Formats: sequence, C-alpha cells, structure tokens
Amino acid sequence: MRVFHGLTDLPAFRNAVITIGTFDGVHIGHQAILEKLAQRAREVGGESVLITFDPHPRLVLSQQNASVELLSSLAEKLEALSHVGIDNVVVVPFTPAFANMSASSYVRDFLITHFHPHTFIIGYDHRFGYKREGNFHLLEKLKTEYDFLLEEIPVQEIQDLAISSTRVREALHQGNISKANDYLGRPYTLRGLVVHGEQRGRRIGYPTANIVCDDIHKLIPANGVYAIRAWVNTKTYIGMMNIGIRPTVSHANKRSVEAHLFDFHDNIYGETLRIEMMQRLRDEQKFDSIDALRAQLDQDKSQAQEVLL
Repeated sequence: MRVFHGLTDLPAFRNAVITIGTFDGVHIGHQAILEKLAQRAREVGGESVLITFDPHPRLVLSQQNASVELLSSLAEKLEALSHVGIDNVVVVPFTPAFANMSASSYVRDFLITHFHPHTFIIGYDHRFGYKREGNFHLLEKLKTEYDFLLEEIPVQEIQDLAISSTRVREALHQGNISKANDYLGRPYTLRGLVVHGEQRGRRIGYPTANIVCDDIHKLIPANGVYAIRAWVNTKTYIGMMNIGIRPTVSHANKRSVEAHLFDFHDNIYGETLRIEMMQRLRDEQKFDSIDALRAQLDQDKSQAQEVLL
C-alpha cells in the first residue's frame, strides 16, 4: 500500500477506483466496503484509492471538538488500512479553506484535477464542499461531463457502518475490550510516547511505562486493568496495563495510562510504544495497603499470562 500525504507529487493513478471518508477505526464494516473497492479496481484493471483526511473534519468544523473521541490516530488508521488490500491511501490536510470549497470546485479542482477517476464508490449520504452542499446527486449530474463512473454504497451498508462505529465506542466506554475487538476485527490499539512518571511501580516490583497517546482525541477505554501485547521498536512483549487514577498510590485524581511489560528491563523513555489491548482483567480499585496492591498485581500477572500465552 502506498501512502501519500497531501496532493503534491501524486502519481497518475491507473483507472482509479476511489472512495472517500474518514474511516475512523477501520472496523469490520469499513473493511467490507474497502474489500469491494479493491475488487472493483481489479475488475477494471485499475488501482484502488482511498481518500481520507487529517485532522478529522469534525475537529475543524465543530466548535465542540474537545468532545470528539477517535477510534484511531492517523498512524493507527494507516496501519489498519495496510492489511485491507487497498493500493493507495491519500491523506488530505483538512483545513478551513478546504472545507469552504464550493461543491463544484471540490469536484473539478480537487477530485478530477488530482485523481482523474475511473469510478467513484460512495454512500448515498456522502456530503462535500461548502456547507456540505455537494452530494451523490451532484456527482450523478457531473459524471458524463467529467467521464467517470459512479457507484452507490447501499443504504443498509451505510447504516451498518454507523451502528458498528457506535457499538465500538460503547464497548470501549464500558471497558468491554473483547466486544470492541470483535467489531474492529483486530485488537484495539493505543500508541504513544513513554514519559517519566513518579516511578511508584518500580518500588513495588512492577515498573511501568507511562504513556502519552499520540492523539489527544484518542478514545481511552474505561478505567481498569488489561492484558496487553506491546511493540517496542520491532520487538513484541506481553504485559498488563492500568488505565485510571491509581487510587492506592496517588491522590492527584489524574487519569493515566501505564503499561507493565513482563520480563522487560530496558530504558525506553522517549520511545513510542504500540499496545494492543487483548482482554480486561478487572476494575481499577483502591487497596488498603501497598502489600495488598502487590498481591493483586501478582494475581493480575498470572491471569494476563493465561490469556496471552
């Protein structure tokens, strides 16, 4: 899969079969549509092209963007897309100026000029251009003038996409990682930088990597302890992760994400950690003593090993 950031230096795509969207999370509903896109491209001897946007359009258009919770950062989205069979992904910077393009200019100056499409495959409810005035019917009117084919994603499939995205978010808010992973078709991922913490875990035999996610709008699942797989550079480790306020050892009431990797002793401050969340082990809870906390962590480790090995 080739990835292009921006519209400069795009190649001349061969019989480009194109779809457009944010595809946040790249869940199983998205995957089904993208597999059809790839299949259609093969049928016409062309290339599949997914046009997506960064940042997410809602972050630019909404005045309440603090409430936006994303299922995938750009890096996570591209990683997931790399396994779907798409030939090309073009990441278009979404800016106020881009959002203010008229619908006709969007088609002529953006889609036609840069992509020379053979076929567009989009949903019946797809909107584009200033005040979302462009739609499927406008493309129908223009397809002869600009010589492209147009295919509609069925209404039921579009509704299923919305339902799937909602269900993924609901499952994550409930801490039901197993259900979220089923809808995603893969483990839910967190990715972020390892930063210095208070090193309290080290003093009780469970050192942790404190992680700051690479997208501040990333949806962090419900507080609790989770069994995880983690990638440090190219190496894979298993471990467990706590999401929450650490009520036994801290009074700051500040939410944090901390991962403990089994049999791992390297210094990874400043490194990027990619974590796959496999199963929720328990709620976060406050213990009467450090010894009680340590005993519970021993149990958590045994349970995580049973899940992961």
